[in-house]
Amino acid sequence: MEAARGAAAVRRAAHVPPRFALFAECLLTGVWVVLAALPLVTLLPAFAAGCAHLSRHLDGERSTWRDFLAGLREATRSGWRFSLLWWAALALLAFDLRVARSGALPGGPALIAVSVAGLLAVVVLGLRTAALRRPGTGWPAAARTAARQGLATDPGGSLLLIGGLAVLAVAAWQMLPLIAPAAGALAGCAVAVERRARV
Repeated sequence: MEAARGAAAVRRAAHVPPRFALFAECLLTGVWVVLAALPLVTLLPAFAAGCAHLSRHLDGERSTWRDFLAGLREATRSGWRFSLLWWAALALLAFDLRVARSGALPGGPALIAVSVAGLLAVVVLGLRTAALRRPGTGWPAAARTAARQGLATDPGGSLLLIGGLAVLAVAAWQMLPLIAPAAGALAGCAVAVERRARV
C-alpha cells in the first residue's frame, strides 16, 4: 500500500506543470466555471467539474474543455438535488442575517455573528464537497467527508478557502469581470486544500 502511494507520488511529481502554465489553466478554468454556473443551480456541479479538470491537469492526464463538459454533465445530473439543498441553506441563513440586521429581534449582534458564521460554513462545505467529489461518488458521501475534514482533520484548509472567498469578493467588487479568473484561482485553492487534506 505504501509502495503504491509512493509510486503515485513519484508519477505526480514527474507531471507537475510549470507554475505559469498552472496559473493560466486556473484562469481558463475560472471562465469555464463562471459560464457553466450562470443558471446558479449548476454552481456546485460547475465548481466540481473545474476542480476535477485542474486535478487531471496536475496529474498530467488528458484534460480538455470536452472533458470539463462531460464532468459538468455528470456532476449536474447526479448533484442537482444537493445543489438545491445547498442554495436553500444559504437562502435561509441570508434571511436570518437580514432579520438580525433589521433590529426586530433582541440579541441582534449575536444572531448576526451566528448567521455570518453559518453562511461561511455552508459555502466552505459546498466548495470542499465539490472539490472532493469524483464521478461515481455520491454527493452526500462527499459532503460527509468534507464536513469531517473541514471541522476535525483539516480546519486550516477551511480557513484557506475563506481567504480565497475573500479574494473572490474583492475582485468582483473592484471589477465584475474579474470574478472569472478569481473563480479559477478559488478552484485551484480548493484542489490544493483537498490534496493537503489527503497528506
